[in-house]
Amino acid sequence: MINFFRKKRKTLADENKTLKYARYAIGEIVLVVIGILIALQINTWNQDRISKIEERSILKNIHSEFLQNKKVLKDILKFNKGCYNTTRLILELVGEDREKIKTHNLDSLLFFSLEANTFSPSDNSISDLLQSGRLQLLHNDNLKDLLYQWDRGIKENKISSLRKEKKIDDDIIPYLSKKYSIKDIDMYGDLKWENKSQIKIDKLQILEDIEFENIMDDYLYRLYGEIETLSKFEEIIDSILIETE
Repeated sequence: MINFFRKKRKTLADENKTLKYARYAIGEIVLVVIGILIALQINTWNQDRISKIEERSILKNIHSEFLQNKKVLKDILKFNKGCYNTTRLILELVGEDREKIKTHNLDSLLFFSLEANTFSPSDNSISDLLQSGRLQLLHNDNLKDLLYQWDRGIKENKISSLRKEKKIDDDIIPYLSKKYSIKDIDMYGDLKWENKSQIKIDKLQILEDIEFENIMDDYLYRLYGEIETLSKFEEIIDSILIETE
């Protein structure tokens, strides 16, 4: 009987030891899990902090870039609208009395008509965002939509600009080369000729030619299309600047 109770006490002691070990092991596991969760939380917090810092940097770069783009766009729009108005004036002189035409400097009008600029904005920050996939760092969905609009608009503008330049290179310059003095037009450009062409031609004949009228009318239409495209950029730029303040 005594041996029985001894064995019983030993069994209970062993069970207590096993229970203590189990509790200790569970405690260790819980501590490890808690440690892992804390480490993950710290890592997540750190990543969020880094992402926010990077996002602020991106917004700052976009804002700075579009402030410059706004200035450039404003200047080009003003200049191109001047070219548009000059081209309209030339077309209004087509078919008019020669005495009235002579009150205008046709050389100068032709030069400034064909000097329309092309808008080539800085888009390094946006190109980097779109190509690298870092656009997802921006939490402002409205801003992301505006940036996509800008990207599409730039592609449309390139097409409009190419159509305008193609008209000048393929039609207007070849026509004037046969009917007018390019040198006299270039007096108002970088060449700054001091003397006009010595070749005597009837310059006013182009204003009596339906071909010239049609060529310039088509050019005016393309120039108008480019100006319309550029005008849309003003609203997009202003909205981007507001969203990145």
